[in-house]
Amino acid sequence: MKYKVLATEGRAKRAEVETVHGTIQTPVFMNVGTVAAIKGAVSTEDLERIGTQVELSNTYHLHVRTGDKIIKQLGGLHKFMSWNKPILTDSGGFQVFSLAGLRKIREEGVTFHSHIDGRKIFMGPEESIQIQSNLGSTIAMAFDECPPALAEKEYVRPSVERTTRWLVRCKAELDRLNALDDTVNKEQVLFGINQGAIFPDIRIEHAKRIVDMDLDGYAIGGLAVGESHEQMYYILDETVPYLPQNKPVYLMGVGTPANILEGVERGVDFFDCVYPTRNGRHAHLYTNHGKINLMNAKYETDDRPIEEGCGCPACQRYSRAYIRHLLKAKEMLGMRLCVLHNLYFYNQMMKEIRDAIDCGCFAMYKKHKLASMEENLE
Repeated sequence: MKYKVLATEGRAKRAEVETVHGTIQTPVFMNVGTVAAIKGAVSTEDLERIGTQVELSNTYHLHVRTGDKIIKQLGGLHKFMSWNKPILTDSGGFQVFSLAGLRKIREEGVTFHSHIDGRKIFMGPEESIQIQSNLGSTIAMAFDECPPALAEKEYVRPSVERTTRWLVRCKAELDRLNALDDTVNKEQVLFGINQGAIFPDIRIEHAKRIVDMDLDGYAIGGLAVGESHEQMYYILDETVPYLPQNKPVYLMGVGTPANILEGVERGVDFFDCVYPTRNGRHAHLYTNHGKINLMNAKYETDDRPIEEGCGCPACQRYSRAYIRHLLKAKEMLGMRLCVLHNLYFYNQMMKEIRDAIDCGCFAMYKKHKLASMEENLE
């Protein structure tokens, strides 16, 4: 992986990342396809059409269903889902700690029960990396514990220390797997994850330790999980300066358009979040003039597109009234069109952000974008 900064404005960075599966222009929003598909009947062709650069899939979910070994047998995740651009796989750590229910954490890893069929599963650093290697993603994430943002300091500190030890094991295992003859993607790279809840001293100390490992990129995890937006921005202000300027920075699971704009201003390159797809499936749509709830009665006879001038497939052809009709009739096409619009909106916003940093006007762009989106159109 090669990372090159093309322009800066304050701490905001405009860069490009060369990978074995193509070049990523950053800042970038990764479209979340948890089980190798975007919820809402969105196809690979759709992702290409709406300007998706990176697809994100999840290690835990693909392990419990359909199984990473089967996907490896079929040629890896890129071939499996017919996608030839970069893929990032989340390590499964967040899901293990949020979905698994009863679990037992040991130095070796975590024993838990599948939320699908209840079977007992063990996952540690080596197992997570082995699954991601079987999937053959472009970027693998280190296996970590994601403590609650508001956890007590007495819990957070030893948790972060264990995450650091797990990262060492992740790196060693990926190096081993990349040297094997039957590895799907021998150029798979590893991002480490900074943890520490809302304690800046723990965050900074952890950042310094993982930077010494000289990884391909660094993520900030454990945010957007219960803390306020102000607390999130404060932690970014305190932590990002201790991460390398010549490596990509990924803010995991974030977020709203406003969160993304604030993150970019603080030096973040990569983002992901289920908001655009989840909200789209429930008729909540993003526009440059605020959010729309298409289920509201006032849209029943509205023959305008979701947003005038939008280039997404939904807005190019269909009216608010028709899409609302589909949703009320529980036709899947309505959900699909809403998800496509929201993902297009996010991808287009990232392009606008990159263009604004290129021309040195990001601060002005951010101010105007936030002001316009505060309008109440619902």
